[in-house]
Amino acid sequence: MESTIIGEFDTRRGAELAVEHVVQECGVPRGDVFVQPVGDANTVGTRPAGPDVKTAPAPEGRQKLEGLIEVSVDFHGDAPEKIVEVLRSAGAKFVRTK
Repeated sequence: MESTIIGEFDTRRGAELAVEHVVQECGVPRGDVFVQPVGDANTVGTRPAGPDVKTAPAPEGRQKLEGLIEVSVDFHGDAPEKIVEVLRSAGAKFVRTK
């Protein structure tokens, strides 16, 4: 069965972790996993994590914390539950299927 599973993350780190786990643990080809901002903002999430955590103000040109990050997975199998579980364990705030 073909479907698209979408997880929304509040950190770039969580989105990157989700991609890594979906590819490695679920065997989804990297070309079937997409990362983009949820809205129009060019964002790294809604809260800092990993290298985004700094006490100094953000330098000019660095991406801002303006919105959620979407990881969508084109799934071509019979058990999408594992991908949903992997997205949630990586920190997805919301998961839905199209």
